[in-house]
Amino acid sequence: MTGSQRPAGQAFPSPEKLLAAAREILPWMSEIRRDFHQHPELGLEEHRTAARVQALLDELGIGHEDGLGGTGVLGLIPGSSDGPVVALRADMDALPLQDAKDVPYRSQISGKMHACGHDVHMAVLLGAARLLTDMAAALPGTVKLIFQPAEETVGGARLLIDAGVLEDPAVDAIFGLHVDGGHTVGTFGLHYGQRNASSDNVDIIVHGRSGHGAYPAGGVDAIVVAAQVITALQTVVSRNVDARDSAVVSFGKIQGGSQGNILADRVGLVGTVRCLDPAVRERVVQRVRETAEGVAAAMGGWAEVEIEPSYDPLINDNAMVEVVRENARQLVGEDNVFIFPKPNMGVEDFAYYVSRVPGAFFALGVRNEAAGIVDLVHQAGFDVDEECMAYGAAIQVMNALTVLQP
Repeated sequence: MTGSQRPAGQAFPSPEKLLAAAREILPWMSEIRRDFHQHPELGLEEHRTAARVQALLDELGIGHEDGLGGTGVLGLIPGSSDGPVVALRADMDALPLQDAKDVPYRSQISGKMHACGHDVHMAVLLGAARLLTDMAAALPGTVKLIFQPAEETVGGARLLIDAGVLEDPAVDAIFGLHVDGGHTVGTFGLHYGQRNASSDNVDIIVHGRSGHGAYPAGGVDAIVVAAQVITALQTVVSRNVDARDSAVVSFGKIQGGSQGNILADRVGLVGTVRCLDPAVRERVVQRVRETAEGVAAAMGGWAEVEIEPSYDPLINDNAMVEVVRENARQLVGEDNVFIFPKPNMGVEDFAYYVSRVPGAFFALGVRNEAAGIVDLVHQAGFDVDEECMAYGAAIQVMNALTVLQP
């Protein structure tokens, strides 16, 4: 796809030719994706993954900066020095989950799996990079390729922002995609405005007083107190949040006690708060703390409550969503572009990028029911129809070109 092959008067390939070019390199992307899938690494442990990304960028002749935030990699495709700068992002980390698939590229690392599609995200970005290098001399601006660690854990986006990936040169727009096992390959999904919720991590230690199980009046049973705390916290949303708003308070871990006939003097609770509106977030966090402390005290115990702010809400820039929507329409047709009517309560650290520069985060369909590819992300059988990577690479190139062209 050299300059001499481009039609006269057309600076860059048409959507049809771009998709055809992406399909030509699909075997290459599939090989890369399967290698990542066989060798998953958890957040901030992506040393092999980063080295593989670096080697592939070297093969493509793309300069890169390594070790950002520990394991992050930033590739740079320079164009016009005074033109716009667009960033494309892929996350790199896997999940602590046993791969249940019976396929040749099944994870070779026990208890670790790319169950959220980050292997696909990396392969797509590398595919987009390969396509963009063929037209680098004609680019009226610069493309940054962000390979980010630790999306699933500590919010690696913040680490890379602190390392300067949005600066020098300053990024004008950013795009990211995420596999969607609920929608068929060859489709795209978009959110205008808010896409994801905020999150806060809740850690509560309920203290009681140990005693013999036969004489419970002689102590304060921290397990009973904790049970009442959990039950009371379920009213935080139902009785403190307007029914027209959204919030979630969930506890996924409870730990305490040593023996059936001994009253526990300490029980730990670990949970999460998810909200869409900042004012609701502030109110819910306050009520979680007050309720836990108040219920524990009323029952003769006491509660330590630590609430740590986690991810911010992801709010897309509508102008950038329009860029993706128009490019997707040209690539797959209007009927294969769907608009999500509501945000979801999950979190995504791409939020930190779009809070600083205009950007859009969108969904890439990967489902193929005929082939038995039906599991959703974070499930042990999750897989993708690899043709999705051709669509992903093509649209990311289109998104970049739309921003770069004067």
